[in-house]
Amino acid sequence: MDNLNNDNNQAKIDVSNVTSSSAILSDANLCRHLASAAKLTPNNLAVSVQRYRGFNRNALNANVNKLFYDELSFAQLHQQSDAIAHALLAYGIKRGMKAVLMVTPSIDFFSLTFALFKAGIVPILVDPGMGVKNLKQCFAESAPDVFIGIPKAHIARKLFGWGKNSVKLLLTVGGSNTLATIIGGLTLNRLLKKHPSVEPFPMAKLSDDEISAILFTSGSTGTPKGVVYSHKMFEAQISALKNDYGIVAGERDLATFPLFSLFGPALGMASIVPDMDASKPIKANPAFIFAAIEKYQCTNLFANPALIEVLGQAGSKVNGQPHQLLSLKRVISAGAPATLSSIKRFIPLLSSHVEVLTSYGATESLPLTQIGSNELLTTTDITDNGGGICVGRAIDGVEISIIAITDDVIDTWHDDLALPKNTIGEIVVSGDMVSHSYYQRDTATEQAKIYSHVAGTNKLEHHKTTVRHRMGDLGYQDSQGRLWMCGRKAHRVDTPNKQYFSIPCERIFNTHGDVKRTALVSVTLLGAKTPLLCIELTSKGKKISAQAQQQLFSDLFAIALKHPQTKGIKHFLIHPDFPVDIRHNAKIFREKLAVWAQTHYE
Repeated sequence: MDNLNNDNNQAKIDVSNVTSSSAILSDANLCRHLASAAKLTPNNLAVSVQRYRGFNRNALNANVNKLFYDELSFAQLHQQSDAIAHALLAYGIKRGMKAVLMVTPSIDFFSLTFALFKAGIVPILVDPGMGVKNLKQCFAESAPDVFIGIPKAHIARKLFGWGKNSVKLLLTVGGSNTLATIIGGLTLNRLLKKHPSVEPFPMAKLSDDEISAILFTSGSTGTPKGVVYSHKMFEAQISALKNDYGIVAGERDLATFPLFSLFGPALGMASIVPDMDASKPIKANPAFIFAAIEKYQCTNLFANPALIEVLGQAGSKVNGQPHQLLSLKRVISAGAPATLSSIKRFIPLLSSHVEVLTSYGATESLPLTQIGSNELLTTTDITDNGGGICVGRAIDGVEISIIAITDDVIDTWHDDLALPKNTIGEIVVSGDMVSHSYYQRDTATEQAKIYSHVAGTNKLEHHKTTVRHRMGDLGYQDSQGRLWMCGRKAHRVDTPNKQYFSIPCERIFNTHGDVKRTALVSVTLLGAKTPLLCIELTSKGKKISAQAQQQLFSDLFAIALKHPQTKGIKHFLIHPDFPVDIRHNAKIFREKLAVWAQTHYE
């Protein structure tokens, strides 16, 4: 399975000529949905941002009576973003320019983002949790023309030289005019006073494949890359939320992830933003989230597995009874593999007919699949016995294939690349929500994309090209069409006699009562690659006696012998606290663990 024969020698396809299989929109712009909502339901709530005025905001007993909410209706959001779009153009920020947006979730964040889209200015969105070094690289690659940020972001920009070779214009959101003068640029409030306008803004009309935004991957599984988002991608995501998730206008969404919160107004749904650091959901105060859901009777909740865990633990401890979130019609979880125990703990908080809908995807392509918690929980035994994690069936418009595992570039798609059912390989996807390229990363694009030509539908179209994205994840499709995740391709351990896959192996060992989680890594012993299991104990931080450790390792070795997926794993190490990404608290930095593990054999 390691070697893939590919005798196609065609030249690399120019991504700029790639078109969609769907009809091209001549007036594509995400904001057309906002304009429609402002016309049809002008007084309906569009955005509410929660604020806490008090001390100890992260304490579980923080006083929810000190919570306040800043609100905008659809008409107000439309008008404010129009006014900002006019001011941006007057300031010299033109269509096609790229603007870093480092603004915390707020009324200004929503107004600014929609203003940028309306004006055809390309927002660059990054995860502040990716680290200073990665952020500097992101800005060097994306070469922003404009830097829009809160004072803290501007101070970091000056200290670390973010975008110093390309940024021409600066805009500060919040803070004083004096501070803005020191760190550069104008404040947003001053700009609006300098260039006031109440006129409707003539929304930029763009082709559906024109660049709309650059969203950087988190870097939790490698170097962050800028994903080029087109308007077609955003339209496909909106369509999926309407059709596959059943979201309708008038709903209210408790949004815990900034990008997802932008879809609310585009769907005619109010976005309710809780007071939390979106880059560190595990540190969120559940009391604030519960309060926002209850105040606005939210019907939808988007939360990654780390937050599901936090809410489930907090909600199960309210006077001995589960905290009831009866207004919720659905819960959407994405961003990391589902933790079945967390979902099981969280479900009692919901009405009996409400499910947690788990989605699979990545920054490059999301959403791709869906599975409800009722079906997901029936797969527990398969997962615990090394069958991988079920992430459901493809949503409408998405095609999923499995190809042989290889690190080689594959230029052109042909159907015999696809592996049979129940065969583990790399997951490859296509659909309108799938990105066509990485920004200024031709090599990464070449490694991740596969192209295929189809005949045009009329004489004016010589051909169209479908783009397939290699997810970098391993998995298989079962006979029911369900996709099962088996871990990252880069995390597999190849030995002369066998391949070991991270998720199947780890989930088998995770069934031991003393084990919180495990991580499969590769170490070199006697010149050969060897699988090793790193272990984090349920009693994290406590020392374990030599005798107890020996017994644990003996237990794990016995478990390994019982399963074909793990047979041959006989080296174990206990790690006090796994390094994980900040956002999900679930994506383990196995590369760091591998370096740590290797030191024990030198």
